[in-house]
Amino acid sequence: MALTNRVIYMDNAATTPVRAEVVRAMFPYFTEYFGNASSIYELAQQSRGVLDDSRRAVAKSLGGRSSEIVFTSGGTESDNAALKGVAFALRNVGNHIITSSIEHHAVLHTCHQLEQFGFDVTYLSVDGDGLVNPGDVAAAVTDRTVLVSVMLANNEIGTIQPIPEIAAALRGEAQRFGRKIYLHTDAVQAVGAIEVNVRKLGVDLLSLSAHKFGGPKGSGALYIKRGTPFEPLIMGGGQERDRRSGTENLPGVVGLSEAMRLADTEREEVTPRITRLRDRIIHGILERMDGVRLNGHPTQRLPNNVNVSFENVEGEPILLGLDFAGICASSGSACSAASLEPSHVLTAIGLSADLAQGSLRITVGKGNTDEEVEYLLDTLTDLVTRLRAMPSLSGV
Repeated sequence: MALTNRVIYMDNAATTPVRAEVVRAMFPYFTEYFGNASSIYELAQQSRGVLDDSRRAVAKSLGGRSSEIVFTSGGTESDNAALKGVAFALRNVGNHIITSSIEHHAVLHTCHQLEQFGFDVTYLSVDGDGLVNPGDVAAAVTDRTVLVSVMLANNEIGTIQPIPEIAAALRGEAQRFGRKIYLHTDAVQAVGAIEVNVRKLGVDLLSLSAHKFGGPKGSGALYIKRGTPFEPLIMGGGQERDRRSGTENLPGVVGLSEAMRLADTEREEVTPRITRLRDRIIHGILERMDGVRLNGHPTQRLPNNVNVSFENVEGEPILLGLDFAGICASSGSACSAASLEPSHVLTAIGLSADLAQGSLRITVGKGNTDEEVEYLLDTLTDLVTRLRAMPSLSGV
């Protein structure tokens, strides 16, 4: 099948193309309506109105209040702000944080930094599918615990965590100690892919990033439930109700809210088709090749995520071969793609270092087709077969 005259993009967990509708919505705020929302004249107040409208739209999508939405530069900033904001606000109450061993580095590295400031962090293990046990969260709580951070959906293996059950277990422990313990979830991979409602999840803080669902890079948001103690990460002019200073990125905010609106509107139609393509890829790989392991929960996973590991072959030559054939995929998190270390997520679910190095992540999007999936399967099968026959390029 000859499809190599165009790029076949299957790395939507890394980023997504900005949708044409989003670009059109953003464009006037680069040129015509460029006022600073903090100024008082009419041009600026037009920007203020658009900012407020976008905040209401994002809040509605998440099931929260507009006053609970803080616009940021993306998921990394939102994760950092959530953890540091609550930890430092409650440092006189307690210094214990609980998270999982498979979090994004934006959470893990922030926890490592907080340890240097005197915080104790418990890194919970996961099972072979990458699931956190709510009972383990409850068991890890102490009288010094102030914050728990567990991602809603993993960026590498796609496993969706039982956040409502974790929230319920945490409420039970908080009641036992007679005070609130706050729950944050990194929902960067989940927003746009599945329904995300902060009330149903039971979380106090939630991070998201626009470029994961057809919005612009450099635009994100942090949900902070009303009443949550929080010290701002970025100080300055007091924008975002003193929670995140800096002149607001109005085009980015507009792009974020429009991308969320489109994702919400289309999810009922798009998700079944994306899920079918995902399952076709999974079944096709497992049926055509031996020595392959599916990583992540078999059903409790993001609708677009495929993560597999191949025995006796490394991931890098697979990616290079796919790229040569015009297919974009990944070996794991795009944020750590340059690392030579095996994925911390894959080793946490029990893979050996060698098998983890032979991993491939394929994340389809709304633009992918059955024809492209068939081309991927044909190309990948031939590529893995040839690589395994070449000892100098294999992982053995």
